Amino acid sequence: MNEPLPQKFFHPDVTAKGEQRASVSFHRLDTLWINTGTLCNIECANCYIHSSPTDDRLAYITAAEAIPYLDEAWDIAARTGAKLPEIGFTGGEPFMNPDMLAMAEEALRRGHEVLILTNAMQPMQRPRVRAGLAALSDMFGPALKLRVSLDHYTEALHDEERGTGSFAKTMEGLRWLAGEGFSLAVAGRTASGEPEQDVRAGFAALFAREGLALDAQNPSSLILFPEMDEKAEVPEITTACWGILHVDPASMMCATSRMVVKRRGAMSPTVISCTLLPDDPQFEMGVTLTESLSPVKLNHRHCAKFCVLGGASCSA
Repeated sequence: MNEPLPQKFFHPDVTAKGEQRASVSFHRLDTLWINTGTLCNIECANCYIHSSPTDDRLAYITAAEAIPYLDEAWDIAARTGAKLPEIGFTGGEPFMNPDMLAMAEEALRRGHEVLILTNAMQPMQRPRVRAGLAALSDMFGPALKLRVSLDHYTEALHDEERGTGSFAKTMEGLRWLAGEGFSLAVAGRTASGEPEQDVRAGFAALFAREGLALDAQNPSSLILFPEMDEKAEVPEITTACWGILHVDPASMMCATSRMVVKRRGAMSPTVISCTLLPDDPQFEMGVTLTESLSPVKLNHRHCAKFCVLGGASCSA
């Protein structure tokens, strides 16, 4: 009688085949992510972080709670001789957080570059938010960058993921940002299965039609993320994979970034290894940034599918 196969992504150090699991050592802090909370104005069909209008398992972080992490990021940069890290804000939808503008201003005043991930829909388009963003743009110019989620260059496929009418609302916000001269990027997805060159060509046509000065061939202007199917068969990453795949572990997101989250009901925020794994306790790295700088064991399918095999990074 055949014995059942060992469970994959179970043991932190050993794969189901008994091989040594790969890990990633901390290299430097290029991006400090702050999760503003999991509440979002929409619910996507396949949301990377399972946000929705009712899911507040990650609570709104406040400016007062974020400031100690900015202080620590400054100290780490000074201690290591590195440049100040970029501060990235993600959600949920960051502009639902009442302190979003205050946190962005605090980071910008300290000399950080700031990246805000947004769907550019109603929360960002409220008059108070538009006025605040315009003021920050006037003060800090290209140090403030917004990355707008636009899953596909066609309305039909974007709305299939995000809901009827979402494409039109996002385009309205994107046109406003471009018209105001914000530094912009767009984040798309590869769910359609098209070759990458076809996706980029489709976005290029959309940008040209809308008069958006975005280069669809530039991976920094149009970031295309692989899909993350939590039920798909994914290989585990061993120490041998770095050589087999010709991948440098220092290029992994967790080598150069950390994310701060505030769990609902928690007394204080905590630091996790990356933007993709806020709900898995084995990727909780400590309460402070300094505590979080230990190696990350790649014991999750997202580590394999999104980062090592997909070559993606939220900081791209």
